[in-house]
Amino acid sequence: VEKLYGEEVFYEDAVNSIIPGELDAILREKEITIIDRPSVELVTCSKEEGAVCKATLITKPEVTVAEYKGIHAPMKVREITDEDVDQQIEMLRQRQARMIDVEDRAAENGDEVKINFEGFIDDEAFEGGKGEGYPLRLGSGQFIPGFEDQIVGKNIGDKFDVNVTFPEEYGDERYAGKAAVFKTELLAISAQELPEIDDELAKDVSEFDTIAELRADIEKKLKESAEQSAQTQFENAVFDTIVAGTDAVIPQVLYDRRIDQRIREFESQLQQQYGELKLEEYLQLTGMTMEQLRDEYEPQAKKEVTLRLALEKIADTEDIQVSDEELDEALTQFAAELKAPVEFVKSRIPMDDYRTDLRVQKVVELIKNNAVVDNDMAEEAKEEAPAEEAKADEAKDAE
Repeated sequence: VEKLYGEEVFYEDAVNSIIPGELDAILREKEITIIDRPSVELVTCSKEEGAVCKATLITKPEVTVAEYKGIHAPMKVREITDEDVDQQIEMLRQRQARMIDVEDRAAENGDEVKINFEGFIDDEAFEGGKGEGYPLRLGSGQFIPGFEDQIVGKNIGDKFDVNVTFPEEYGDERYAGKAAVFKTELLAISAQELPEIDDELAKDVSEFDTIAELRADIEKKLKESAEQSAQTQFENAVFDTIVAGTDAVIPQVLYDRRIDQRIREFESQLQQQYGELKLEEYLQLTGMTMEQLRDEYEPQAKKEVTLRLALEKIADTEDIQVSDEELDEALTQFAAELKAPVEFVKSRIPMDDYRTDLRVQKVVELIKNNAVVDNDMAEEAKEEAPAEEAKADEAKDAE
């Protein structure tokens, strides 16, 4: 090897093996926090002159937070009405509905029908335009606009033409904007039969014996949900204020990491909800590119990254720490939730990162506990909105 490449190759191997440790030591000594893997370039390396390396680092940005204590934000709890309860009862009723065959009337919106159909464009059958015994709920909007409307009023056994035009934005460009005729036969009609809203319904859909008890429980849960929603909106408004008052030059790599994480989470949700649906297949079905998906996530990612940096800065400012006992307690609780041994969890989690997460949680509680509910802000915003609109109209007229 030495004859082929020279003795310098051994020096380079030696230097490459010690660079990571030496760089870590320098970063600790200088108290420099980096946010991405450093790029290291070996400038010179020889027996006589030793080694000179050049490291390019992306450091954690300096952050300034304007305000974080005593932030004012509105918190309006939506009033729950009888109509809200009625809607929930109706949803439960719909779930108990059953379909019954109908033979003595024509098809109506809301019915489920079975049809045979074959589509033609310019008198030629086209791919994907044929179905037999196809189930279709009229009014669902499942088919091309206008298709379902032309089945309404037809009777079982009727054979008829359905004339439609594919939308310009139709997914398959071969058919977009083209007129088509579907030779259609109505095979069957089924109608939804709903149960009465009475005590029997309450027994069927809940642990309650009467409809009055069920309504009371629904009202209670709706109020709890409204209160939680208002609290969440209040907290979001508080954190939005912190983000707006945070000054930092944030490297794109931090945004990209957050976007990557969001996309991984989305891909996991797809698989949970739709089985084996892959992200690439989802993008193909929706006509979206990966770049468009990333662009969609970027605004929220920027907000989340900025907020996280602000919270970490506040933790430093307030000298918020997490003791070893608090860390162990949190790890024990986390392990219990995962139903895994504590030592296993410890071996899989970077302790410094987890401690930072706990510090941030403490900061969040500090901010929430010091925030002030101010519903006058919501009223002021309503009053200011027409004035701002008027100014915009005046500016437009001046142009």
